Amino acid sequence: MLFIPRILKDIALIFAESGKQSFLVGGAVRDMLRGEKAHDFDLATDATPEEVAAMFCALGRSVIPTGIKHGTVTVRFKGESFEITTFRTESEYRDGRHPEKVAYAGTIEEDLSRRDFTMNAIAMELPKGRVVDPFNGRADIQNGVIRCVGSPLERFGEDGLRSLRCVRFASQLGFSIDKETLAAIPQTLSITAKVAAERKRDELDKIIGSRKPSTGFLLMEQTGLLHELLPELAMCRNVGQKGGHRFDVLDHSLLACDFAAENGWPHEVRLAALFHDIGKPVVCAMNEFGVRTFYRHEREGAALAKNILSRFRYSNTVIDTVVHLIKEHMFQYDEEWSDAAVRRFIIRVGEAYLPNLYKLRHADAFATAGEPPSPDFLTPLMDRASRVLDEKKALSRKDLAISGKDLIALDIKHGPRIGVILHELLEAVLEDPELNAKEKLLEIAGKMEDRARQTPTPPANPQKT
Repeated sequence: MLFIPRILKDIALIFAESGKQSFLVGGAVRDMLRGEKAHDFDLATDATPEEVAAMFCALGRSVIPTGIKHGTVTVRFKGESFEITTFRTESEYRDGRHPEKVAYAGTIEEDLSRRDFTMNAIAMELPKGRVVDPFNGRADIQNGVIRCVGSPLERFGEDGLRSLRCVRFASQLGFSIDKETLAAIPQTLSITAKVAAERKRDELDKIIGSRKPSTGFLLMEQTGLLHELLPELAMCRNVGQKGGHRFDVLDHSLLACDFAAENGWPHEVRLAALFHDIGKPVVCAMNEFGVRTFYRHEREGAALAKNILSRFRYSNTVIDTVVHLIKEHMFQYDEEWSDAAVRRFIIRVGEAYLPNLYKLRHADAFATAGEPPSPDFLTPLMDRASRVLDEKKALSRKDLAISGKDLIALDIKHGPRIGVILHELLEAVLEDPELNAKEKLLEIAGKMEDRARQTPTPPANPQKT
């Protein structure tokens, strides 16, 4: 018998008092059967949406008609939200995502028959806890198998997102996919293509957020989903690399993403790890020694990543962060860097981006040979950058001891010339922080302006002689 939270028993009592049935359905039941903590309690009932609304409104509870066209309302109860759906059957998925027709069903078994996978087609009767499992989903959960309810071709042909959900569940749960179910995915790619970009993005994010993202992406490659959704990443297969690289670009990228996931690093780092070398197939060339080169692949990769993330409707904040990390991931530090070089590195990357850029480089280094880098990898640079930041020296124009107003007081005309001088003053201060004093900077600025005034201006339209 599964443990039933008190709040579910309280809701079940409300249905029972009205002579109606209530069942816990979906992922919550699946997670309970796996011994995991359940989230997002969804209920199914023989009560109509109007009857559900009447029950809870009479108790002063908020009822929101979130999907009333398909028999679903959301009820706010004791500080939590519950999606409650009337038993239903579905038919005619013309857009590859939503049913054209929804009809109320008489039993929970009929309702479960419309679900995607057997592990999700299990219900728990409330408040008794009796498990209803008409498709042997409990056994599939125990065996770690993802299997469609009924015909996989029919299920994937109805809803194009289901195939992507299938590989996502495999990545999240560590389950294998039933042979017939797996074979149906390549045959329904045209249905998946119809799904909105945002919905596909949500599934990709869940794969990237899983314990081992490569599981999902390798299944995507095997079934054709990778070429359908991320052709730029699919192109990385069989692109060999030079030096200490053990893997082609695709496996290298997946390993980097796995390493970021294993360490619990932010989602933007995982995305950057997945796409950091995506520009290599585009810029790949052979030098005179027959060795592949990938010059400036980071810039090409940044541009490609921006296109991909925009295509899937990511926020501008996520896009800007991932693109910047990819663009800057190829820095080559050595101990001969001057302090000024370290300061310029910090300015170019941005202080706020440094922690995530270090993480990306660690993931990149791990994926080169499939082994963690040495414990002191990047430590010299990180230590030096920390010291520079602790010194609170000038790293931007706003840190200079003078401003544009001070330059205008020197009779320097307001306009682009002010910006040019401030830039040159910052460069001077980066080389020698001791120059960042008002008197010294004004003196330098004055000399710069004197030289500029003494330099003759070339005629606007010089005549040929």
